[in-house]
Amino acid sequence: MYKDACMATTSNYSAAAALLAEAGQITVLTGAGISTESGIPDFRGPQGVWTTDPAAAALFDLDTYLSDVDVRRRVWRMRREHSAWTAEPNAAHRAITEADREGRLRGLITQNIDGLHQAAGTDPQRVMEVHGTIHYVVCMSCGTRTPTPEVLARLDDESDPHCLACGGVQKADTISFGQRLDPEVLDAAAAATADCRAFVTIGTSLTVHPVAGLCDIALERDIPLIIVNADPTPYDAAAAATVRDPIGEAVPNLLREALAARN
Repeated sequence: MYKDACMATTSNYSAAAALLAEAGQITVLTGAGISTESGIPDFRGPQGVWTTDPAAAALFDLDTYLSDVDVRRRVWRMRREHSAWTAEPNAAHRAITEADREGRLRGLITQNIDGLHQAAGTDPQRVMEVHGTIHYVVCMSCGTRTPTPEVLARLDDESDPHCLACGGVQKADTISFGQRLDPEVLDAAAAATADCRAFVTIGTSLTVHPVAGLCDIALERDIPLIIVNADPTPYDAAAAATVRDPIGEAVPNLLREALAARN
């Protein structure tokens, strides 16, 4: 099996570049690390949201959010100040978009809520946001979805803006602790992983399941797993190649070489 043989594979940039050059369509999984160069902090890194403010993790708990109006008020203020509203796609986002335009992208699975992949020009039909999006707000009672700017505009008069349709509690259309991931999005992500020629993870610690388990789907089908991340992950030993170079440099270089080799 490929996953056994790759235990002995030398994991480096050259190996990753060669594998991508040989592959046809690829599926990419991105985490917070791809957006840090756009000014959006991650959660678990040295300067991550939860590292610098451990108490902030409680704000992402669904039951706490629904039951505590003060928590909701703080979260709404955080949403209005979120760096996603001013962030721009970086070179790594744009490189993935170029792979999409060249017909090399089977699917783009992201744990990020910032929408930067779509802003870079990647086809939204190919983007699977497993943790939701900050760009919409959903009513927890009736399910009404509203563009986030429309709700944020009410914060000067309402510290905890409720649904205009039914009066229910609203929250960003993102996945909180204690909230189930959308099974349709997960199924689409699994299908895109199983139906590619190389599975590339970028800027994710691969410690959060079930998303990290997509690596197992790739390995079980002998699909090369390529990991681009600053820190070690639980899947490094099984990967065909790992790259520790800065994401903003490594991803554009790898995909540029792969596209050039195929053209």
